[in-house]
Amino acid sequence: MATVVGASGARDGGGGGGEGELIKPFTPEKAKEIIMSLQQPAVFCNMVFDWPAQHWNVTYLSKLLCGKQIRFRMGMKKTDTVPQFETMCSYVDATLEEFLAWSCDRGVNHAGPFTHYDNSKFWAYADYKYLASVFEDNTDVLQNVVWSDFGFPGRNGRESTLWIGSLGANTPCHLDCYGCNLVFQVLFVPRHWWHYVESIDPITVSINSWIELEEDHQARVEEAITRMIVCALKGAEDPTDTKAWLNPTEVEGTSHEINCQYLNGAISAYLEHSKVAETLTPTEFKINGKHRVKSPLKKRKLDVCTRSKEKKSPNCTLATVTAKPEEKIPFGLDLIPVSPSLQDESSERGIDESDIKDVVKESGGREGNLNCAREQLVMNQAEMPLADNVVSDSTTCPSQPFISTDDLLDCLVDPKVIHLVAQLLLQKRT
Repeated sequence: MATVVGASGARDGGGGGGEGELIKPFTPEKAKEIIMSLQQPAVFCNMVFDWPAQHWNVTYLSKLLCGKQIRFRMGMKKTDTVPQFETMCSYVDATLEEFLAWSCDRGVNHAGPFTHYDNSKFWAYADYKYLASVFEDNTDVLQNVVWSDFGFPGRNGRESTLWIGSLGANTPCHLDCYGCNLVFQVLFVPRHWWHYVESIDPITVSINSWIELEEDHQARVEEAITRMIVCALKGAEDPTDTKAWLNPTEVEGTSHEINCQYLNGAISAYLEHSKVAETLTPTEFKINGKHRVKSPLKKRKLDVCTRSKEKKSPNCTLATVTAKPEEKIPFGLDLIPVSPSLQDESSERGIDESDIKDVVKESGGREGNLNCAREQLVMNQAEMPLADNVVSDSTTCPSQPFISTDDLLDCLVDPKVIHLVAQLLLQKRT
């Protein structure tokens, strides 16, 4: 988030245009094809040099906003093994002028609510601000962001978010549930790729947009099922004990009624999307390097077979699609792959390098589960012979392990189980 990558343009002195003319290395169609094929982060160079938003900085934005207040998240500048999630921070509402005065030590008379925070001990982060809301009184500036250059016609600042931070401002390591991520530093982050964000310059400005993907529709259904199961079981046991199962950015669990509404809304949205797809001719498309077939829902048999890397049950017949030969990604000066790297500072921050390698290895280098350690423990226990834990009569053996609600939830909200339940529900509705 510190600097804009690829701001300078390529220069063509040949037949492609006049001498010194700036040329973009990829057409919008090619850029979109790359985005939908990439399975790792990458930096696009020389693609945004003519974007008006290239010149956005806090001083310029403060003039555009004319004293409008924005909410800033305040966090401690400290080296700790515990991440500072949003729920662990304090918040202030302030203008960008006050943020600038505080960041640049211009005196307490101009810093407003920031005066209560020592900028040598705290950082400030105006994160996840939708441009459409920030510039609701000046919508013309939304055209300064031109995602159409990456093959998404009509997409601009209206579908984007703004991030403004001081030195040290950060978002803890996480993955985004939906879509892939385009960051206006010509950076691409694939779906479900773990990442951490930190401001490493005194003041940083960044813009991003999440690109919707076909998988998002069922993912929302699966998320709703998970929430309903967790809140129902943990709420029945102890309404105050759901927090350990929630996303760290959530304060408390939601009611069963609200979860029901969310689940039905997600299913309805999925079916509505599929209904629209029925009117289209089945076409083959490619997302994250995998060829798939987009076909009408009524003609699509939902796969309710448990997938296994070792073997599949004879009763489970899976439809296969003949994939075209994988196209070579044009990595080079204009498209730079970003590979995960393990640096020495990971140990300085209290992270054991061997642990990271294990996580990366187990998750295929990309994805991970919230309770993977606990899930592995359950799987290990499940492999133990049942005879060791069962007695001949119905009495409970003192040495028999107690099965808690958490143990049950570990099994119920396993991604494979949730995926199966979601497909059964969708099949039932159709």
